[in-house]
Amino acid sequence: MQIHELVLEMKMLERQLTLYEEKYGILSEDFYHALQAGELEEYDEFDETRADFSRWKGIYETWNRRKKKYDTQIQSHGIVESLRFQPAY
Repeated sequence: MQIHELVLEMKMLERQLTLYEEKYGILSEDFYHALQAGELEEYDEFDETRADFSRWKGIYETWNRRKKKYDTQIQSHGIVESLRFQPAY
């Protein structure tokens, strides 16, 4: 996946993450750490939050994978080589 494709996908994922952050009032990174630490188990009994948390976790993990790939590619190619001079759309 090329860098500009990673950026487009990450931005789409960020829009989805924002919806959960606005709904639950915390940032995705904090949610993810609390979930991994087992601090949100009390919400498992509620169908809506269990489904939301599962989707939120998956979106955040996908965003993290794309971010790591982006960081790796930027480091190896550099900003100047990666910069696009034309719109991606």
